[in-house]
Amino acid sequence: MSMGRRVTRYGGARLSRRLRRSIPIVGTVFAVATVAATIRRKGVISGSLDTGLNAVPVVGLVKNAFEIWRGRDLFPDRFPADRYASNASAPVRTDPVRQAPDRRR
Repeated sequence: MSMGRRVTRYGGARLSRRLRRSIPIVGTVFAVATVAATIRRKGVISGSLDTGLNAVPVVGLVKNAFEIWRGRDLFPDRFPADRYASNASAPVRTDPVRQAPDRRR
């Protein structure tokens, strides 16, 4: 085996080991980064539990696999999904609202 191949294999093995060690950290960082949106969508208790379970490496994997298998979230959202859609229209007010008089004469 040539020296170049040895160096390549050694470098690949070290890189693989580093990536394997960093995957749980990357998953935790991703879960913490989404904590604000999750709490806003699910509420304080459910959002905190959801994010906490997602932050733990093996538990988050099992929880997400179970949610995929089940077809819905373990901790459901407080509001319908279309509330957060970008193309959702503004909510329509049904109560009587005083409007400013039209002064364009």
